[in-house]
Amino acid sequence: MNFSPVVLTGAGKSGIFVLIAYIAVFAVLMYFLSVRPQKKRQKTMDAMIANLAVGDSILTTSGFYGVVIDIAEDVVIVEFGSDRHCRIPMQKEAIVSVEKANDEE
Repeated sequence: MNFSPVVLTGAGKSGIFVLIAYIAVFAVLMYFLSVRPQKKRQKTMDAMIANLAVGDSILTTSGFYGVVIDIAEDVVIVEFGSDRHCRIPMQKEAIVSVEKANDEE
């Protein structure tokens, strides 16, 4: 078993490059599978909150449906219930979905 040192060092360098290539491919794959979709969802949520208007129907993270009656910088006042006397201030981040009010009615 007489191996020359040149052959051993040459194989070691290519092994390191293959390992670095696998790590780079894995990092790119993780970016496209987890980071990029999350940024896309965050962008759509930010646009939804920016377009929020008085009279819009919303769904909160706790599962309550309500109607926006006032908007401040980072807080909205929402009316809940059929009697319309339950008004609760909540953060805009607690809104999951928005249904625009119909102005045609």
